[in-house]
Amino acid sequence: MRNYDPKKTEKKWQKYWKENGIYNTKEDPKNPKCYVLDMFPYPSGEGLHVGHPKGYIATDVYSRFKKMSGYNILHPMGWDAFGLPAENYAIKNKIHPKISTDKNIKRFKKQIERIGFNYDWDREINTTDPEYYKWTQWIFLKMFEKGLAYQSYEPINWCPSCQTGLANEDVEDGKCERCGTPVIKKSMRQWVLKITDYAERLLEDLNKLNWPEHIKESQRNWIGKSEGATIKFKVGGSKFSTGDLEVFTTRVDTIFGVTYVVLSPEHPLIQEYENAPRPAGEMGITNFEEVKKYAEESKNKTDLQRTNLVKEKTGVELKGIKAINPANGEELPVWVADYVLASYGTGAVMAVPTHDERDAEFAKKYNLPVSNAALIGKDEAIKISGGKKTIKYKLRDWVFSRQRYWGEPIPLVHCDNCGVVPVPEKDLPVKLPKVKFYEPTGTGESPLATINKWVNTKCPKCGGKAKRETNTMPQWAGSSWYYLRYADPKNSEVFADKEKEKYWMPVDVYVGGAEHATRHLIYARFWHKFLYDIGEVSGKEPFMRLHNVGLVTAEDGRKMSKRWGNVINPDDVVEKWGADTLRMYEMFMGPFEQAIPWSEKNLIGLRRFLASIFDYVYGWKENYEKDVKADSKNKELYGRKDWGGEISADLNKTIKKVSEDIENFKFNTAISSLMIFFNLARKELPTGLVKSTPMSIPQMESFIKLLAPFAPHLAEEIWQGILGHKTSIHLEKWPVFDEEKIKEKTFKLVVQIDGKTRDVFEAPAGISEEEARVLTLKRENVKKYVNEKGIEKIIFVPDKIISIITRP
Repeated sequence: MRNYDPKKTEKKWQKYWKENGIYNTKEDPKNPKCYVLDMFPYPSGEGLHVGHPKGYIATDVYSRFKKMSGYNILHPMGWDAFGLPAENYAIKNKIHPKISTDKNIKRFKKQIERIGFNYDWDREINTTDPEYYKWTQWIFLKMFEKGLAYQSYEPINWCPSCQTGLANEDVEDGKCERCGTPVIKKSMRQWVLKITDYAERLLEDLNKLNWPEHIKESQRNWIGKSEGATIKFKVGGSKFSTGDLEVFTTRVDTIFGVTYVVLSPEHPLIQEYENAPRPAGEMGITNFEEVKKYAEESKNKTDLQRTNLVKEKTGVELKGIKAINPANGEELPVWVADYVLASYGTGAVMAVPTHDERDAEFAKKYNLPVSNAALIGKDEAIKISGGKKTIKYKLRDWVFSRQRYWGEPIPLVHCDNCGVVPVPEKDLPVKLPKVKFYEPTGTGESPLATINKWVNTKCPKCGGKAKRETNTMPQWAGSSWYYLRYADPKNSEVFADKEKEKYWMPVDVYVGGAEHATRHLIYARFWHKFLYDIGEVSGKEPFMRLHNVGLVTAEDGRKMSKRWGNVINPDDVVEKWGADTLRMYEMFMGPFEQAIPWSEKNLIGLRRFLASIFDYVYGWKENYEKDVKADSKNKELYGRKDWGGEISADLNKTIKKVSEDIENFKFNTAISSLMIFFNLARKELPTGLVKSTPMSIPQMESFIKLLAPFAPHLAEEIWQGILGHKTSIHLEKWPVFDEEKIKEKTFKLVVQIDGKTRDVFEAPAGISEEEARVLTLKRENVKKYVNEKGIEKIIFVPDKIISIITRP
């Protein structure tokens, strides 16, 4: 049949690939490996729109190319299915999150399979599977054993709408990243991971990664390294002092210009000096109620609101106490102001109005003194003030508790006698119990706290009565190590066999959205470094090369959303135009990292291009059979690699260009090269045959192999259905270009005379300096500038330029 029918063909080859295990992967130490990974999807109720597959298509193209290039490929897929989005969707639709999640995964998988990806589905994982989150719990327990997981009661980010605590990374512009509700501070019990212990290594090792610079810079800014000094100011009055107030500063050289000290509203010193007066003349805050009221009001402001440079500064003096400048002994007023954050430095700053705009504004408003004291050397300032050099980070420890149901249970129990006790490894996983009601309580406790049968247990240490930890892990827990499980997904003894982990890791190419720069990518690097420290993984970094996928917006330029009614379902595109058309279009629509609007008009152009290739090859095969029938000697001619003159050279250039472009994720220019070559190949050359097209059999096969990563179904149909091969094209070797064939026969020789370009002409490639000199001096444009003056010197750069310097 002459016309290409994607509906029938694509289903046929997808079935063939699956039944023959074409994409199943095993370790093979004899061949180099290439681990290509997508940031696995969160299976939401809406399903995929056409923007989601863009990254998956890119990794599919790249991994197919690498497999044909001789690499052993690991290209897996799984589901990141715990967390708030799934739970909120379940609550909204009055369905249990387990049921809705399983349903959504089936839908996602069906959508993905229709596009024809080369995923090894035998390695599929699901973060909500107890056999998977058993190892998430195991890693948490290892962190607990090493002191990296601890219980805290400090104020955290609280979302009143989602009714759960949030990590700093989950807050954007002072609002919950998930629902957009303004976040407040709330003191409550939670589990925290000491990611700050890894701050320097997370920062330093960014230099080893082949990542987009803007992603690395985002992580540097989030980690926020500051070098300075900590200085202790005595707190008291003119006759005595009662304690120390530690301040962190990056400008210790301004120590003599300090005129007041400012504390954050959360600073513990405020509570310490609550009562006044104290026995034996100790100092106290005499206006504590005023200070307390101000501190309470600050809790309703986000960190962004508090630190906004354009907002009016507010504060209250802590009357009754003073701070003593250790450099000169001066008594300084102490204030509380919400522009100082407890989470940065020590939560206390020394104010120098002459060198800080924020301090100057505050001093002006409250009529505080300003000093013009001279700056002194940094080392001298530290010595005089009794301080010490210190490095601080903006990065805060990771709030790891969620007061929700749909998440991994934290494998700890609380015993009145023994305190917090880890669940023994043999008792993992601690399974999430089935519940009828899973809505958040809003009290600071998870819905699990109401399930007495599950909560009440025995202490693993003493056997006495104990209660399970009822907070669950955040949605980022399972995605912090999932890439390791793909190496050995069925192992029940360890999260991954060490030899398999060593063979596959690190991930060679990782593809996903830039929005994960300061959450998933930092968390995964942290977990990986910890696993490296305890000897469970072989390398220090998980993802060596990273590519960000640009958004596919709607045709109106807006983000695809049900709200706007502009969502395009990939199922509809595949049904109408075919999976290969979708694949080709999404790779051709523009540079991979850029946001590009969807265009059905341009989609149609790719469909026509694929149809024309099928039609062309079909006609080529007919001509081949006629030519061979007419003269059997023509069979030998069709078998020659170098047949076709210009076609041979252009094919080699195309092989080189497409190979380099796929390697560098320049998919749009790779497809453009295929189009240019195909248009050239369609022009018939006068070969003297019955009705010949210019490509020989090896040339035709090479062209179809170049097409295969982009349009795998069409390529397979041509390879087996038309060209008659008995094995899959995706198991073939990638074409190798001939260096001799891509050398240019001529080049444009630039002629400069006394530094100015005077002529450019076509010259034979590889000519000698003498030959270039002879050709150049015959040129009329050269003669008129050279003849009268004569030549002082000639400089020749082969195949580029000849520079003539005339006599003065």
